[in-house]
Amino acid sequence: MIVREERIERLRSWTLFDGMSASFSRSPLFRMPWDAGFLLRPIFIHGWFSVSCHLGLLLVLAWVWLCRRRKSGASSKERVENNRFSYSKLVLWTSLCLGLLDLFLCLFNYFWNQDGFWSGDRLAVQLDLSTRVVAWFAISAYLHFEFFPSREKKFPSFLRIWWVLFFLISCSSLVVDFLYFKNHGILQPHLWGLDFGSLFCGLFLGCAGLVGKRTLEESPLLQEPLLSAASVNESPNTSCTGDVSLFANAGLLSILTFSWMGPLLSVGHKKTLDLKDVPQLADTDSVSGVFPIFKSKLESYTGGDGNSSSKEGSGSGSGGITAARLAAAIVFSVWGQVLLTALYALVYTVASYVGPYLIDFFVQYLNGSREFAHEGYLLVLVFIVAKLLECLSQRHWFFRLQQAGIRVRASLIAMIYQKGLTLSSHSRQSRSSGEIINLMSVDADRVGLYSWYMHDLWMVVLQVTLALLILYSCLGLASLAALAATFVVMLGNVPLGKVQEKYQEKMMESKDIRMKATSEILRNIRILKLQGWEMKFLSKIIELRKTETNWLKKYVYAFAITTFVFWGSPTFVAVVTFGACMFMGIPLESGKILSALATFRVLQEPIYSLPDTISMTIQTKVSLDRISSFLCLEDLQPDIVQRLPRGSSEIAIEVSNGSFSWDLSSEIPTLKDLNFQVLQGMRVAVCGTVGSGKSSLLSCILGEVPKISGTVKLCGTTAYVSQSPWIQSGKIQENILFGKEMDVEKYDKVLEACSLKKDLEILPFGDQTVIGERGINLSGGQKQRVQLARALYQDADIYLLDDPFSAVDAHTGSHLFKECLLGALASKTVVYVTHQVEFLPSADLILVMKDGEIAQGGKYNDILNSGTEFMELVGAHKDALAALESMDLASNSSSGTIEGRSHDTESSTQGAHKVEQKDAQNGKPDEVGSKKGQLVQEEEREKGRVGFWVYWRYITMAYKGALVPLILLAQILFQILQIGSNYWMAWAAPASKDEEPHVNSAMLIYVYIALALGSAFCILIRSLFLVTAGYKTATLLFDKMHMCIFRAPMSFFDSTPTGRILNRASTDQNEVDTSIPFQTGSFAFTIIQLLGIIAVMSQVAWQVFIVFIPVIAACIWYQQYYIDTARELARLVGVCKAPIIQHFAESMSGSMTIRSFGHESRFVGANFHLNDDYSRPKFHNAGAMDWLCFRLDMLSSLTFAFSLVFLISMPKGVIDPGIAGLAVTYGLNLNMLQAWVIWNLCNLENKIISVERILQYTSIPSEPPLTIEAKRLNCEWPSKGEVDLCDLQVRYAPHMPFVLRGLTCTFPGGMKTGIVGRTGSGKSTLIQTLFRIIDPTVGQIFIDGIDISTIGLHDLRSRLSIIPQDPTMFEGTVRSNLDPLEEYTDEQIWEALDCCQLGEEVRKKELKLSSTVTENGENWSVGQRQLVCLGRVILKKSKVLVLDEATASVDTATDSLIQKTLRQQFLESTVITIAHRITSVLDSDFVLLLDNGVIVEHDTPTRLLENKSSLFANLVSEYTMRSGSSFDGLNNQ
Repeated sequence: MIVREERIERLRSWTLFDGMSASFSRSPLFRMPWDAGFLLRPIFIHGWFSVSCHLGLLLVLAWVWLCRRRKSGASSKERVENNRFSYSKLVLWTSLCLGLLDLFLCLFNYFWNQDGFWSGDRLAVQLDLSTRVVAWFAISAYLHFEFFPSREKKFPSFLRIWWVLFFLISCSSLVVDFLYFKNHGILQPHLWGLDFGSLFCGLFLGCAGLVGKRTLEESPLLQEPLLSAASVNESPNTSCTGDVSLFANAGLLSILTFSWMGPLLSVGHKKTLDLKDVPQLADTDSVSGVFPIFKSKLESYTGGDGNSSSKEGSGSGSGGITAARLAAAIVFSVWGQVLLTALYALVYTVASYVGPYLIDFFVQYLNGSREFAHEGYLLVLVFIVAKLLECLSQRHWFFRLQQAGIRVRASLIAMIYQKGLTLSSHSRQSRSSGEIINLMSVDADRVGLYSWYMHDLWMVVLQVTLALLILYSCLGLASLAALAATFVVMLGNVPLGKVQEKYQEKMMESKDIRMKATSEILRNIRILKLQGWEMKFLSKIIELRKTETNWLKKYVYAFAITTFVFWGSPTFVAVVTFGACMFMGIPLESGKILSALATFRVLQEPIYSLPDTISMTIQTKVSLDRISSFLCLEDLQPDIVQRLPRGSSEIAIEVSNGSFSWDLSSEIPTLKDLNFQVLQGMRVAVCGTVGSGKSSLLSCILGEVPKISGTVKLCGTTAYVSQSPWIQSGKIQENILFGKEMDVEKYDKVLEACSLKKDLEILPFGDQTVIGERGINLSGGQKQRVQLARALYQDADIYLLDDPFSAVDAHTGSHLFKECLLGALASKTVVYVTHQVEFLPSADLILVMKDGEIAQGGKYNDILNSGTEFMELVGAHKDALAALESMDLASNSSSGTIEGRSHDTESSTQGAHKVEQKDAQNGKPDEVGSKKGQLVQEEEREKGRVGFWVYWRYITMAYKGALVPLILLAQILFQILQIGSNYWMAWAAPASKDEEPHVNSAMLIYVYIALALGSAFCILIRSLFLVTAGYKTATLLFDKMHMCIFRAPMSFFDSTPTGRILNRASTDQNEVDTSIPFQTGSFAFTIIQLLGIIAVMSQVAWQVFIVFIPVIAACIWYQQYYIDTARELARLVGVCKAPIIQHFAESMSGSMTIRSFGHESRFVGANFHLNDDYSRPKFHNAGAMDWLCFRLDMLSSLTFAFSLVFLISMPKGVIDPGIAGLAVTYGLNLNMLQAWVIWNLCNLENKIISVERILQYTSIPSEPPLTIEAKRLNCEWPSKGEVDLCDLQVRYAPHMPFVLRGLTCTFPGGMKTGIVGRTGSGKSTLIQTLFRIIDPTVGQIFIDGIDISTIGLHDLRSRLSIIPQDPTMFEGTVRSNLDPLEEYTDEQIWEALDCCQLGEEVRKKELKLSSTVTENGENWSVGQRQLVCLGRVILKKSKVLVLDEATASVDTATDSLIQKTLRQQFLESTVITIAHRITSVLDSDFVLLLDNGVIVEHDTPTRLLENKSSLFANLVSEYTMRSGSSFDGLNNQ
């Protein structure tokens, strides 16, 4: 019964065809199970299925139209003016054309088949065409009258779904009709027209539906990016391409052919591209467009409420974030791109198997088996159409993948940045900035790159299925052996994948540790050079790198084995399949063999890419785990501080029963039992000894310290000035404005109040001077005053100032206190920490801290006699004043002080004015003679073609290039053996059953196996040699770069932001480690493969060179035209990455300041802008690559078409069909390989820029030698410690002004010299010159008669000691911080700790000397850090000791103890002291007073004080009056 029904259905389907004979000759190829299947007959696809779909569409359309009419009512008549919907006209005309085409075909079908029209099959076709006419005209009417006048941003969902479905229906119709035509030899011509017309229109409509959108025409200002240029310091200069989005404004044809890249490529060909030339991103690709979508998706999966970073506990709001949920959020935030790329991948996969499927037909045709006229030309047409579809879909597939990757990367970086701004202190200590930088620079990149691989897993299944169907048609049941072999190969990847995952995780962990250490060392490189420790710390980095490279070596060798397995796997599958044919007795004909070989070759793609896919999946999973664990870290508690509306309460600050702890696991809280109120407008002073909790008190008011109990209330906006100045890279003016609009009058008042006007006059560009990273080119006092000016300009309600006067001299400190606290902030609420007792009497409330508690609180005279803590501080200060009085200054007290003060101040001013005039005259020639430049210059990048020397140095660095010829030889032998094995199978097998085979089946297989084993061995050798050379080169480049960085002069670090160096040590080094070796090998291997294909094709038809040579010439021209732009875009990608890292590092270090000002959103905006600046060249680089590849594909398709036409045009017997089929088999890959050669060349040139950037840093000018053998000094030098300066002139760089101008003086050996002077006068520069951090431009320095410029740097620096201005501690232990070179015993270390007043503090800790020190020493107060620095020099006991503001951050009592300790420990040493506390230099033997880089006074303190008009006497008088008047004022109350 079933057979009968099938026969009836077959007869019905045949009635559709006229002129068809009763019997049909059918190709053996179609003797498959589906021949009798109803679903794969034209009657089904053209009749029932198509009619049902179109009728369903009409019903949906009618329902949607009625719903819209009912909802809109009268408002539906409104039209959107000045709007534009992309592709609207093309979509409308395409719909109309489809309707007209269907109408024409409907009429044609009616008149063509008038005889027997009412038969079921013809009626079904007529019904299909009729419903198509109605449906497409209805769609056209809906679009024109209802949709286009509306405000909808995209095409309706049901239409977009329909257009994609229609395209798939059209593809299916074409395939079914073609199969039926091949089976039966005839098909009505109008059905061909229907199929092809529907296919191309459906393809266009599907693409237009996915990318079409409405754009309102607005003013140019409204079309600017969401983040204005002003807020993110964007250059106002734009170019003809840089101010618009080329992609967003492109038409459909332009998008299909990538012609929208034309304007940028044209500009890039004519000039070197700059960032301003690169077009903007479309809104959908910018961070501001993609991040909100990603964030909302992530919150929906984790149960967040829109503010996941502000939950309590251990990150409860983000605690639900897992790698799986993060991956889901990523996928669904770019779901449109995922679906579109899936469609392209599907079309590409199906099209790529058409060629292998038709090769047997082609060989049979050449052998004389021809079913109908012009069969050869039809075969060529199908070959070429499939090849064009393959090329077009592949190009758009790749481009959209990269677009999705850019969006994902941008979203992740924005999320990581925002999370970084909200981390709690405990979380910050658990993750270093180096680790988080790796998350941004490596992990986010890797997740973005995974877009390349996201479809590979399901595509493998589809590709294997299609391959097996083709193999079944050729080889029958032997295809099951192919399936088994394929599964064996894929299952073999499981253990390899697990091994790679393990090695990848370990390698990334090691990289994190190395980057963390590198980041810390670069931040503190100045102290390392001053102490002569840089080589010790370099060896630490090298050791960390060795651990990393141990895992890297295992990883790359595992990858080499994986590569060998999978390069050999297609050959293995072929051997198993052909062997099965031999055992099963299945005859092997050349056509079937070639069809199978071509299928194996196409199957190579998923098998080749599978190890990459699995490896990348593993790496991406590791990266997602790392990112998700970071996003789960604990945030700041949101409810620590209750912020009340401005002006809603008279109480500005209130803390009740407050207990706080930086470490909640600690039993002893940092602050406890806090109870105080601060009314609006009050001045509150906070004082206490080192480590008593003063800075922590300010932090708890800001909500930075985790709360144990109690409440904190704030009423009004806050501004914060930290103890360690936080300065952003950028102009001084930008630092002061801090995002506010410029108000010139207010700005001038702030500069005056902060005593910055004179400093700005000295600086070469005034307030437009660019500050180096961390304010490197400003003195400590200048940095402090810049951040104080920043706070003043914000005009906040509450000011929290953490010891703002310690880094400035006495005169400037008095000015700041008077003009800022008593003047500009008179009406504000101010809480200030200070060690200067003289500033306490002016406070309305004084809080005395001790051991984390408020020991005393009240007004000055109220608490003076009520406790011992405050009396100790005041007593130490009075002792210091008594020392001044003992120097005969008592006569200047009382009324005489006031009169003398007026006269002295006048003299001081006049003297200073004269000095200024003198300095200005000294500086004039320098200013006129040379053009001064900024310290921090724009990052340099090579321009033009990457030099051949870069490639040459890279490939010859490992073993002098000895492995390179062996690698190439192995690849050439592999290619020869591969071609030989295929050639053998094509020649030895018969073309048909009728021919006698050249050899028996066993010989055929055995020779093939032997050749296959030889090729597999070559691949193994090639893989091992390649990873060996790549590993060795990466190691050598790393060592050379780091040696050059650590030996670079300090000027390099002053002018180079840390982000630039970290970018090379992280991103570029990662490329060299894991990417560039394989990219270099891939380029060489594809060239060898391409030459092999050309050789095979020319063997059959040398005439192909007639087309091939001009095509190659055109390809080279296109490549040359493209590479000018692509090269610069790749370089811009490298240059634009460092600012993201630098901005992030700055934001992390200043996160407390940013939060205190409430500027998180502005900094997030800046991060968005920098992210877009990075994405712009990356996006357009992808577009440029696909612009090139699209054109190369078209040209190679032309070559392939010519060779096919030539082959079918030859008479039968002229060409061996088997060898011709082999040529076609290889020719199928011609376009892919030709594009791959150019793509690999361009990609290699883009990647090799990482090598170029690393090589840049291997040629940094080095410091002078660490040791000079001819000038080695005896171990007792310096024995006296006498320092002579001879006409010393110093500047930081050739384009910078002189800082020291002709200093000549002597510091006698064994004596104490104090250096004083106004902030920025050159005191710290003099010290840096003494240590040869800067070498003098003119002049010399002698120590004990030896010119220090003639001896090695290590010999010099190891004999001197310094306590620097910025106290530095490294991550590690107390012991490693005091003795990093491990030269001293524990007893000596304890003795040093006792001497510097830290012994008791360390003994309290459980681990004693092994107690942990976190990154930057953040778990120690600034004062304690300075005491640790003091401990270092006590251990070293050098003959020359320099104190650069060594006690600025400690209280007066501790300062007195330190001075006493120094006098005892360095009794016979030369001590050079820079101090703003006059009492610290009064007991010096000599005083040197600097002003604007020249020596104004140099004598003993007594003599200088005898001269009442001396500047030093004025400074002492200023300090005495400031301190004395404070107490006098109190005594009069």
